[in-house]
Amino acid sequence: MEQNHLKKINFVKNSLFEQGYLDEQFTQLEDLQDDANPNFVEEIVTSFYSDSTRLIRNVETALENHPLDFCKLDNYMHQFKGSSSSIGAKKVKVECNQFQECCKARNAQGCIMAFQHVKQEHSTLKRKLEAYFQILRQVE
Repeated sequence: MEQNHLKKINFVKNSLFEQGYLDEQFTQLEDLQDDANPNFVEEIVTSFYSDSTRLIRNVETALENHPLDFCKLDNYMHQFKGSSSSIGAKKVKVECNQFQECCKARNAQGCIMAFQHVKQEHSTLKRKLEAYFQILRQVE
């Protein structure tokens, strides 16, 4: 493996941790990856994005209903937070917590604003991880 590629991979990964996008759970996923399943982490992350896209649609639909069903919204966000935690998506998880706090306070406007932050962090992480996996694929 070319030394420059290794440096680039480590730089990108370290920056994701330093910027708070990822936590130690991501490293634990990478530890599970081996020669028998060399794309394990990317497959798990792809599955997360498939799952979370469905949850985003569910939350968007629930936010259109009036009055808001805060219990249903909280349940959706609980699932979203769990999925985010499973891949180490730290900033997404933090925003999910904010959304849940708004649900507990029955704050409709807060939920709408927090959901925008959830989607923004989700989208940002997706772009950053896609770039990271693209660099990894160049080495294979």
